[in-house]
Amino acid sequence: MVFHAGTTAKDGAITATGGRVLNITARGASLAEAQARAYAMVDAIDWPEGFCRRDIGWRAL
Repeated sequence: MVFHAGTTAKDGAITATGGRVLNITARGASLAEAQARAYAMVDAIDWPEGFCRRDIGWRAL
């Protein structure tokens, strides 16, 4: 599931207004599977200027 905040509708599109804009969540049989699914969803988003942290959950894994 993808949640968004810090966004606005402009000319028929949703645009970022700043800050952490997207929150991607996923479920899995294990934490590792949920993490892999969430990052797969992140990788499917076409946002050339977007930035994603890749260290979320590393301590728990």
